[in-house]
Amino acid sequence: MEKFTIDIPDAAVDDLRTRLGAVRWPDDGRLDEHQTPGQRGPVVSSVRDLAQRWLELDWRAVEARLNAFPQFVEEIDGVRVHFFHVRSPHEDATPIVLTHGWPGSAADFIDVIDAMTDPTAHGGSPQDAFHVVLPDIPGFGFSAKPAAGGWTIPRVAGAWAQLMDRLGYERYIAQGGDLGAWITQTLLATDPAAEAGHVNFLVTPPPPDDPGVVASLDPTSLARIERLGAFMTEGSAYMALQATRPQTLAYALTDSPVGLLAWLVEKYHAWSGGPGALSVEQILTHASIYWYTQTAGSAAHFYADNAALLPTSPVPPPPPPVQEKPFGVGVYREDPAPPIRTLAEPGFRRLVHWAEHDGGHFAPMEVPHTFVADLRQFRAALAA
Repeated sequence: MEKFTIDIPDAAVDDLRTRLGAVRWPDDGRLDEHQTPGQRGPVVSSVRDLAQRWLELDWRAVEARLNAFPQFVEEIDGVRVHFFHVRSPHEDATPIVLTHGWPGSAADFIDVIDAMTDPTAHGGSPQDAFHVVLPDIPGFGFSAKPAAGGWTIPRVAGAWAQLMDRLGYERYIAQGGDLGAWITQTLLATDPAAEAGHVNFLVTPPPPDDPGVVASLDPTSLARIERLGAFMTEGSAYMALQATRPQTLAYALTDSPVGLLAWLVEKYHAWSGGPGALSVEQILTHASIYWYTQTAGSAAHFYADNAALLPTSPVPPPPPPVQEKPFGVGVYREDPAPPIRTLAEPGFRRLVHWAEHDGGHFAPMEVPHTFVADLRQFRAALAA
């Protein structure tokens, strides 16, 4: 296990600036009277503004902020895994591994590390303290890109189990959002050391063979089913493309920073509370990580490796069973598919925490204080 420091070469920083200074821009496309700007993708003016802000970004300041937290690399299952490991000053803190999704990396959680590890300095008590482990999924962030396919969600969960064991944690909590939520559930189902789990993303489709369940739902739940349906019909093309032709996409996202930026920002805006929910620096930090590590393609390949598990699969398997372990859900109402409790409960016999909040898909970045408070409430429910 080796210490790690992010240190992007000056030549790579200069190359990005050169590319951002020589962009060939498209027009805004064709819209009829029934469509609004942005309906077919981000408008040119907004991406142009972000590209200019990217050109002006002080990457060294961003890099220093990331490097303020201890980082390491460890070879697990043949791949070098990068992770942040920040221990609390409270020795009896609860170990927790938090897993990001797409489009993201371990940097998703940078804004919550301090409050999670040192709660007494952030309005909490010593009982709220966590020892925090933040790994990058192989092919994302600063983890190595796998040389071959086969990095399925169960394989990542197995790698996390090994990582937590090597760090000396005999018992721990798992947490995740987006793809990280599925990894978290798999980890709970497969590693006895994972005592409890919490997610801030959970898909709860209605049972196809029981229409009476839907008829009994309240208006808020019915609206959520409609949102889920709209997401699957209008917002999931990225998933189908990354699951079937990731290499085709890799050429454009690896060669064009603005192409990469547009691909990412469309989701940052659509899945969050909207433009402004995430800061420009947050968006550009993640765009920079994808660009400098050249992982847009390898991250897309993760979808192909897991195509059979995705909602776009003709017959996606059910989530792994976690009936016997305590489970918590933080629901963020602006997420494109907020879950419905009555549909979730059959899959979680020990659902000890369910709380609804304002915020969207990227809760640790959008509403970090709420995210931390939710995890503290979940931790308290475990002790009750």
